[in-house]
Amino acid sequence: MLPPDLTDWVPEDHVVWSILGAVEQMDLAPFYGAYRANGQGRAAYEPSMMVSLLLYSYARGNRSSRGIERACREDVTYKLITAMRVPDHSTIADFRRRHERAFGELFTAVLGLCAEAGLVEVGVISIDGTKIRANASRGANRTYERLVADILKEAEETDRWEDGLFGEDRGDELPEHLRTEEGRRAAFKAAKDRLAQKAGREPERPEVAEIEIDPDETLGRGRRAWHREAHRQLIRRREQDAAPAPSSRPARLLEALDRLEENQRFEVAGNDAYEAWQAARRAGAVAGQKLGMPPHPWTPSEVPEGVMNKTDPDSRMMRTQGQPTIQGYNAQAVVTRGQIIVAAEIAVESPDFAHLEPAVRAALRELKQAGVTQRPGTVLADAGYWHTRQMEAIVSDGMQVLVPPDAGLRKDIRPGWDKGPYAFMRAVLASDAGHELYKHRKATVEPVFAQNKFNRGFRRFQRRGRAAVRSEWRLQAAVHNLLKLHNHWIDPAIA
Repeated sequence: MLPPDLTDWVPEDHVVWSILGAVEQMDLAPFYGAYRANGQGRAAYEPSMMVSLLLYSYARGNRSSRGIERACREDVTYKLITAMRVPDHSTIADFRRRHERAFGELFTAVLGLCAEAGLVEVGVISIDGTKIRANASRGANRTYERLVADILKEAEETDRWEDGLFGEDRGDELPEHLRTEEGRRAAFKAAKDRLAQKAGREPERPEVAEIEIDPDETLGRGRRAWHREAHRQLIRRREQDAAPAPSSRPARLLEALDRLEENQRFEVAGNDAYEAWQAARRAGAVAGQKLGMPPHPWTPSEVPEGVMNKTDPDSRMMRTQGQPTIQGYNAQAVVTRGQIIVAAEIAVESPDFAHLEPAVRAALRELKQAGVTQRPGTVLADAGYWHTRQMEAIVSDGMQVLVPPDAGLRKDIRPGWDKGPYAFMRAVLASDAGHELYKHRKATVEPVFAQNKFNRGFRRFQRRGRAAVRSEWRLQAAVHNLLKLHNHWIDPAIA
């Protein structure tokens, strides 16, 4: 007359057992540390149960909090994890948001379990990136002028009711205080201050952008190279200070506007550094040395240029050859020959250029934290990662690099390029050993993206902001490695 045991309904080789066993071996102290130990408040769900629930849900391609709640009511494997309890979808979503950083660190914990099982062999690693949609639409991209208009409209809507708004007027007349440039500036400043107060933040004063550019390290001697370097330094600072996108609409509007203004400040700072370098260079020139014509003067635009997404300011327009443009992120992965992900990072630039060395450094860092002493011997990447100085830095660290200097569409040699690293890499890849080694790149990293994007439905991020997106991508990579570990555990040939 007793109810049936749920464990009798789940096969012994089911993936849920591997996930539960893996969670038992993980250090979940960061999850437990967020709760009070004095017993005050309502009892929370057991964190280890919630971690197992989310790992299993991601493994099944079920990332919706409402979908997870529904599965807890209907699916026996979910009931097994939760012991017949049904967490509310808001509880699931809040747990994922609250423990954002801890979920990202599960990647290192799972990588350590894979290393203990002997699955992490890093003699040859492959690097690639894939574009994943953000939780934002392309239609939410705004120029500076449109952001100003949205802020003015949002501020006005907080001050008046829509009923009886226009009285006897048509409703499309420009208000008196907006008919002059001074009036528009004053109205915008007042609207921005009111919106900041509504968003719960203090009105910010624009800070002077401070950058450090080494002329010897800057690509090229033109003004654009200095502008690009200043922009790269800004992106690195935003990466270090990454935070989730604001939840309220007023705060998101202000964040997008601040980003555009900050872009312009760093562009001006890069130009000032370039002008100072040119002046010092000409002042110290040796008599008779040809320096060429002085650079043409440059004047910044009156308002910041470009667009910023008001829903997720960290996301960008991502372009891939032969694919439609999307609003999203560039998800980077470093993969072993056994298709174990050893590093998972997020980039906001669409091209893969300049991401080769950061990806290798991230892999070395993750391997060290996971207790793997072996160092990669060879790094494989496609032509988009060709970056001479980064490749030289990796080689100087004792690793071989194979990166085609040309995309697959070009078969002949570029005119005037048949020398130096370009000619050397073409010769290496044309050799039998180089060709045999490099041909494994596609078979190594491309199936990993296919498994996660198409088989598990990871085509769009659910969180907003670079920090939240990075945590979600690392969690998905941890699930991928966990499934590889499950297949290893149940393989009869190995057992």
